[in-house]
Amino acid sequence: MTITAAADGSALGNPGPAGWAWYVNDDCWRAGGWPHGTNNQGELMAVLDLFRATAHVPGEDLLILCDSQYVINAVTKWMPGWKRKGWRKADGKPVLNVDLLKDIDQALVGRKYTFEWVRGHAGHELNEAADDRARAAATAYQQGVAVRQGPGFGTTADGTPPAASSGSTAPQEARQAAPQAARQAAPQASRALQTPVSQGSAPQQAERPAQSTAPSTAQSTAPSGQQELFGAPGTFDEPDLFSELEDEPAAALAESSPEAVVESLERELLQPETRADLGRTAVLLHPDFTEIGSSGRIWTRDAMMMALEDNPGGPVELELLGADRLGEKTVLLTYRSHTREGSALRSSLWVLDGAQWRLRFHQGTPEA
Repeated sequence: MTITAAADGSALGNPGPAGWAWYVNDDCWRAGGWPHGTNNQGELMAVLDLFRATAHVPGEDLLILCDSQYVINAVTKWMPGWKRKGWRKADGKPVLNVDLLKDIDQALVGRKYTFEWVRGHAGHELNEAADDRARAAATAYQQGVAVRQGPGFGTTADGTPPAASSGSTAPQEARQAAPQAARQAAPQASRALQTPVSQGSAPQQAERPAQSTAPSTAQSTAPSGQQELFGAPGTFDEPDLFSELEDEPAAALAESSPEAVVESLERELLQPETRADLGRTAVLLHPDFTEIGSSGRIWTRDAMMMALEDNPGGPVELELLGADRLGEKTVLLTYRSHTREGSALRSSLWVLDGAQWRLRFHQGTPEA
């Protein structure tokens, strides 16, 4: 039998009141959270608790539906490399959420599991259910009321998930597993569809090197003085992904033209505090984002987000040259950027993805 479950996290403010949940059906689910945490911590805790909750049926295959590519990549690609380096990234910095990742690493030993990516906010029934419960847990912590923990997971004589007992230890486990700085969290919601799949069983997974990390994203630096769109490039081998979409806090822009909205978002992306915020860049960069940098390097979204987190660079001034609507859901922005290193001519193609404008393509050329 294959156990199919959706796992999701939510953070109101990111960080802020946070929640997590996994869902098999209405009689088999669990949720919890913390007063303060991040979306990624909620996503990881949902996966961890799902492994723990199904530990009594280790022979069953586990199919985990997840809308967080950060979680999928962390568990299936990057974790072996991080372990070899003492739970540090290629630049020597500590891996974020290391306590949760270590617990997941232990929990998946001997397990057969497959991760399937599902698109958030796309109407997938299981993902929607997990999302609703994670968001409800985060909201409960925000309002200071009791969290609906759910029935948990068990098996009946015929091996099917029962209504299960309500005596869940998940909230205590969550507090013990969460990093000290975030022993209190809140997730955001996602939905699902589609299926890029990563899988493994624990013993083999632990032995496999993390070389599936976008080969093109490693070992490349730009010539001196040539800065990419969001910051100076670095050397790395494990891009960090945070693909959950936050509800865009753009009520103030709701009445603006698409051109004005896109210009405002581009200016936001040029701010160091934005570039260093994985959660925000994940919202603004399209999943298929590509950049041809001023150095001639081609950047993927994964590589760009990792580079921005490690080196957000300095302030950049934008001199607008044009904002042209190419279609109902497409705007081309052209401008001149000014930094201490010099100026460059740049073009950004923004597309409307649902209700969110997101950067799909960027190219920069240094001026003589």
